[in-house]
Amino acid sequence: MKKLKFSFHFPAAAAALALALLGGCSAGTAKPKAESGPLTIPDESSPPANAEVATFAAGCFWCVEEVFHQLDGVSAAISGYMGGTAADAKYDRVARGLTDHAESVQVTFDSGKVSYKEVLDLFWKLHDPTQVDGQGPDHGRQYRSAIFYHSEAQKTAAMASKKALEASGKHPRPIATEIVPAKEFYEAEKYHQNYARLNPRDRYIRAQLVPKLKKLGLQVPE
Repeated sequence: MKKLKFSFHFPAAAAALALALLGGCSAGTAKPKAESGPLTIPDESSPPANAEVATFAAGCFWCVEEVFHQLDGVSAAISGYMGGTAADAKYDRVARGLTDHAESVQVTFDSGKVSYKEVLDLFWKLHDPTQVDGQGPDHGRQYRSAIFYHSEAQKTAAMASKKALEASGKHPRPIATEIVPAKEFYEAEKYHQNYARLNPRDRYIRAQLVPKLKKLGLQVPE
């Protein structure tokens, strides 16, 4: 990964900020998980009864994965690759732009606790959707912004949310996010999974993820 190569238990005020940032949803139920103590490696082996899958690309999957891990109702956030033309995806080839896959995160969530619309709201907030083929210091098609929809209902919701964001005038530049059908998802190598929690002092994590988490009112891995 072409990084910079520098190698919840949180107060009520932070919780309120997180709720506000995750708000704007009619149901009003999206909220951070009520973590107690330091962040631990989540158990992602048991999907909820009302499981729904969503897949997003929004830059480095290390950062995207951690943000979704902290959303209440999310049971799994897996880093991987989607959207390419090659028959397989491995990090060494994806990182060189040889497969056209995007670094992606596949999110499994309990639709009884959080709606797809609310998951979309967090997706828009966690990155700059106007940046073309890149995110922050990471550049290339593998870091593009994309929503990979798994059903016509997801497609309709994604297109409506993009249109609403464009109409809001929040971003002075056009939204670059692609909305395309989900293709085969290739799970990333084991060392990429839960990277922020396993490597909280990594300089890329401190420089790129930590400010994002603080802006969203989420917990910082320590």
